[in-house]
Amino acid sequence: MIALHDLLLDDDACNTPVCLDGALTLDRAAFRSRVFALAAAWRAQTEARYALCIDDPFDFACAMFALLACAKHPVVPASHSPDYLASLSEDCDAIITDADLAGLQGGIAPETAHAIDADAALTLYTSGSSGTPKPVRKTLSQFDAEVRTLEAQWGALAGNATVLGSVPHHHIYGLLFRVFWPLAAGRPFDRALCLDPRQLDARLAACDAGIVVSTPAQLARWPSMTGFASLARSPRAFFSSGGPLDADTARTYRATFDAAPLEVFGSTETGGIAWRRQDRSDAWQALPGIAVERDTDGALFVRSPHLGHHDWHRTDDAVDFDADGRFRLNGRLDRVVKLDGKRVSLPELEARLALHPYVARAAVSVLQNASRQRAGAVVALTGEGHAALAAHGRVALTKALRRHLAGYFDLVVLPRHWRFPLALPCDARGKTPAAAIAAAFDARAEGFELLSACRDGDACSLELRVPSGLAHFAGHFPGLPILPGVVQLDWAVRLAAECFDETRDVASIDRLKFTAPVGPGALLALRLSRDPARGRVQFAYRLGRGAEARECASGAIVYGSAA
Repeated sequence: MIALHDLLLDDDACNTPVCLDGALTLDRAAFRSRVFALAAAWRAQTEARYALCIDDPFDFACAMFALLACAKHPVVPASHSPDYLASLSEDCDAIITDADLAGLQGGIAPETAHAIDADAALTLYTSGSSGTPKPVRKTLSQFDAEVRTLEAQWGALAGNATVLGSVPHHHIYGLLFRVFWPLAAGRPFDRALCLDPRQLDARLAACDAGIVVSTPAQLARWPSMTGFASLARSPRAFFSSGGPLDADTARTYRATFDAAPLEVFGSTETGGIAWRRQDRSDAWQALPGIAVERDTDGALFVRSPHLGHHDWHRTDDAVDFDADGRFRLNGRLDRVVKLDGKRVSLPELEARLALHPYVARAAVSVLQNASRQRAGAVVALTGEGHAALAAHGRVALTKALRRHLAGYFDLVVLPRHWRFPLALPCDARGKTPAAAIAAAFDARAEGFELLSACRDGDACSLELRVPSGLAHFAGHFPGLPILPGVVQLDWAVRLAAECFDETRDVASIDRLKFTAPVGPGALLALRLSRDPARGRVQFAYRLGRGAEARECASGAIVYGSAA
């Protein structure tokens, strides 16, 4: 092992491999030469804080250490999208991209050795609970402590293996496992990403041995892809971080490669905390040198050399400990979650949504879909938003809001499910309970799913989905399930009362017609038109979307007296 701050000093290991680039091996001498050339180009520049928007891991590492050698401050954004970078404009003075480095290729290194301050700092970003990206400042000595922890735990297993990755290096997990740990341990990292089993097979065939750094979402997808079960050479280990790996995926890897992936639990603030291998235990074991305790409210306390101080650090993870000192996670005490391995603040999603002119208020919840979690957004619209919904429909409105969010967030964390009620649900205190937001994506007690509602004076337009498993289909009719007309009428009466605050009893139903059958899974557009002078609400259901939509039921709900 070599300390990260000593990587630019002379030693007897200049031939140590750093990076595999196809058939080419870039060694420590090539790494240092490139670092010194970049440092010479940047040392005289007045800017102090540089955002590293570099996708190539070798160039990223060279740029990182060149800035540190110049006593400048590297900033590692979590996303390279223009809107996200604009939100960090006060935290950095300049941006370095792959294209910028391409213009600095070559050059003679003016130095042969250079010391870096062990306490030199860099900034990463994580999702805070306040609605804005949260900068996390860490020193090189903290990262050095962490790579020594990783080497103590898994160095013997990794040996001389090449580090193959399917994760970028813009977050702490990829930065540590794909760049810093290999550099310190003298273990090469692969320059290319392995995004599917065929790429992984090719890269494993090109090196003597490999370890794979991936995420739960990617590991869960690979078994269904071509080439997964027929890798020419098995990796020495699969590493996973960014969220818990589901048990079925762990079992699949155990059956295919004789070992479940090694999962690492931690955060940008804390660094690595614990690990597990689910074919041995589903509980988490603290990494070497890490102390863990449980607070009275269930929060996990951590004391770690990765923190940069010797005090206990309270996390927002709820845990239970077993008799062996291992712990199991019981969710978060805050509202920062991981979706497909990406950490995202639900308040930040809500805050960004609220900036759109269509959105009055928004609430976001995490929904469990089979073995994956997705975000769902419940949005109360402004007048402009209601006009857009009426003019262009729910699907177009959803696309517009997703485009708005895509400027700030990774696509995998954007809400996949959307609801547009007339108002957000609230309790007696005026609060919006998390359970009520999650319930907005379920079928209501009446049986339908309410996708959107839009009111314009005495008219209200709603979109409903008819669940396939609705109890009303049972026996109506065998072999050809049809939604009973009485159920459609009941839904119209109930929704009319909600839309227009109508509290009187229904006196009669006039001009009732059913003109087309409604089957399981149908989308229904319901138009309600209130005539207060006559004390009635006209309703009409249309089946389907666009030009192919056709009326399937209509009538008038008459109340006891004029409104």
